[in-house]
Amino acid sequence: MAQFNPRPTLLALSLLVTLAAASGAALAQSAQKLAAAPRAAPVAAEAKAASALEAIGPGDMVKVTVFRHPDLATDARVTDAGAIPFPLLGEVQVAGLTPQQAASRIAERLTKGKFVVNPEVQVSIAAVNSRQVSVLGNVVKPGRYPIDSINKRVSDFVAAAGGMATGGADAVTVVQVRDGRETKTDIDLAQMFRSGNLGSNMELAPGDTIYVHRAPMVYVYGEVNKAGAYRLEPHMTVMQALAMGGGINVRGTERGLKIHRRDGGNVKKIDARLTDEVQVDDVIYVKESLF
Repeated sequence: MAQFNPRPTLLALSLLVTLAAASGAALAQSAQKLAAAPRAAPVAAEAKAASALEAIGPGDMVKVTVFRHPDLATDARVTDAGAIPFPLLGEVQVAGLTPQQAASRIAERLTKGKFVVNPEVQVSIAAVNSRQVSVLGNVVKPGRYPIDSINKRVSDFVAAAGGMATGGADAVTVVQVRDGRETKTDIDLAQMFRSGNLGSNMELAPGDTIYVHRAPMVYVYGEVNKAGAYRLEPHMTVMQALAMGGGINVRGTERGLKIHRRDGGNVKKIDARLTDEVQVDDVIYVKESLF
């Protein structure tokens, strides 16, 4: 009777295991390449965009220092042609370069001209004028603010302008011009943060404008403790508006409350109850008690 020899079987099993391991390694390597490939382009694009936001542009004020050579220190405004005057070198083109790239260019020219041996050059932007966003309307400090890789979203610039001023609305309008076309986007910042959906907190580009609207108001007058104009909150009632006005004083009465409401070019007088909702620019009038 033939005798069973286990060696061929063991060799075949070993070969199968080796082939399976090699196939698994190849598949894992291919998966890693596929996973890495889609990320490469976005990362490169983000790096390019960040570099553009740090670049020097015409109108910027730059400060150049050369270590151990104080006579070469320069404060200059970048010309419309994108250059700055520099001792020994004349005009140096710096527009479109980051401060680090501009420093390398100046150091290279100083070395090439044999003016300084192993120059250590530092370039910094003292004032950004080439890439700015305008913030207008009802903010504490309207003006133009520089955009960079850190401050580039709508909320960043509203914060830089000191936030909404008294009477400023939560809604802003962003005006942008792209390829000669002007677009306007309305954003409710308060709702955006309440919902936690920050997708509306859009990134801006140089030349964009943010306009902060006037908050909707309601007016309270008559026999109240603090007559005046007050910010209208969503679903505000007559009672809440009166509370903002310090409540009805000792001479007033809640009977006969009137709301003066604009209807086109006319003003209507409406009998009001404390639970009624008020609208934009409503005027609540509290009568004097006759008793």
